[in-house]
Amino acid sequence: MSDFPLDAQSKPAIIILDFGSQYSELIARRIREIEVFSLVISHRTSANELRELSPQGIILSGGPSSVYTDGAPLCDPSIWNLGIPVLGVCYGMQLMVHQLGGCVEAATGKAEYGKAPLQIDDASSLLNTVVDGSTMWMSHGDAVKELPEGFVRLAHTENTSLAAISCPRRNLYGVQFHPEVVHSSYGMVIIKNFVYQICGCKPDWTTTLFIDESIAQVRAQVGNKRVLLALSGGVDSSTLAFLLHKAIGDQLTCMFIDQGFMRKGEPEFLMNFFDKKFHINVEYINARERFINRLKGITDPEMKRKIIGTEFIRVFEEESLRLGPFHYLAQGTLYPDVIESAGTNLDPATGERVAVKIKSHHNVGGLPKDLQFKLVEPLRHLFKDEVRKVGRSLGLPEEIVRRHPFPGPGLAIRILGEVTNQKLNCLRDADLIVREEIQNAGLYNDVWQAFAVLLPVCSVGVMGDKRTYDWPIVVRCVSSEDGMTADWSRLPYETLEIISNRIVNEVQGVNRVVLDITSKPPGTIEWE
Repeated sequence: MSDFPLDAQSKPAIIILDFGSQYSELIARRIREIEVFSLVISHRTSANELRELSPQGIILSGGPSSVYTDGAPLCDPSIWNLGIPVLGVCYGMQLMVHQLGGCVEAATGKAEYGKAPLQIDDASSLLNTVVDGSTMWMSHGDAVKELPEGFVRLAHTENTSLAAISCPRRNLYGVQFHPEVVHSSYGMVIIKNFVYQICGCKPDWTTTLFIDESIAQVRAQVGNKRVLLALSGGVDSSTLAFLLHKAIGDQLTCMFIDQGFMRKGEPEFLMNFFDKKFHINVEYINARERFINRLKGITDPEMKRKIIGTEFIRVFEEESLRLGPFHYLAQGTLYPDVIESAGTNLDPATGERVAVKIKSHHNVGGLPKDLQFKLVEPLRHLFKDEVRKVGRSLGLPEEIVRRHPFPGPGLAIRILGEVTNQKLNCLRDADLIVREEIQNAGLYNDVWQAFAVLLPVCSVGVMGDKRTYDWPIVVRCVSSEDGMTADWSRLPYETLEIISNRIVNEVQGVNRVVLDITSKPPGTIEWE
């Protein structure tokens, strides 16, 4: 089951059963974009549990498995008899066919990956107003060969004879493509047809409703206990601070731990903004020496994250004895944090998620086993752009709402190799120049993240007729909607030239600037 508190107020209208697809959470996000509440939960959820949740519709996600292999993840077959509309996507469609008596086999001839024109045979329901020949995104090596009794074909492609199917009498539908991805040109039309027309959902889930429900849930969870929030100044923790302050007022204490890895001038800005301007109680803790001493000799990026994350919690525990007692620790954990820390693949033997970590987040994967706090994470099921909408609704100023994401471990993970004060000062100056010039060019709001990275190598340069042997700075600018995928930003050459000239002229210890033009995947947005 989902770990989201599913009380009477927050029961989702659409449930997505997760079979390990990298797009499961994206389906939920697309549905929430049309103001219908949806959540991803385990494919092992029983039909009885689903009946208790009483969703208006169920979607079966895609996944990497084949339905005919031993250990393939299955759903409770009683789901088909609930009387609730079901849409199977890719693997979900194949599973529907398999469990209801049809046949699924490895695709003969050609598997189908990427864009394919969809030829519509029946546009009366799921494919209503979808243009014949429109592009859909395919990703499958198996195919439906024989339909169960009562099913009909809705569409086909050149290589897939059964690309969309339905059993109108039972309100069961399936598509062999991914309507949730941007590459499917009429994908949102299909999602709207299922959610609005077939399931009868209303567009009534808004950021205002989310705020009201979250406040009620926080009050119910916390009661009259005190809550400690780790405040970083980013949009996630700032939105959470405003939300919690609205929910519990003075029961909230924000703690800003200056670990020495912040960007230039940010500690001063943070304290002035929250404490003096908005009168939210913020305790300032100077722990710079403590953190950098813990990182002496450490070069492994995963070890850095874990050390910083553990040290954060230790400081919280120590300071809570002085300021507390506190019973809860609030965190601005988001969907991408959870996904990247937990992995999205399923173990074919057990059907459970495999903990294949891309990287540890200090607010997810780095928590020690002896954590002394209970967690409050009301943003856990939101993407970054959704958090910004919530922040605006709460009255957060645009200068905070539009701030680029900044990792919890700070500049420590933008310095490859050992972290030193000299490298930190160098990177702070270079990073400030990158952000200033992005602002000066009017591009700040068009870029998801823009920052500098310091590499642990030196190269030869010539400055003032003298030979230098200094560090290179990597400029990393990416564009994204939600942080799950990203592409490198095509900045004007003139802007890049100004950034490069300023860094080599103004930042001591740097004689070379390079540009990172890697997308995510295969790379990550951060370097460590």
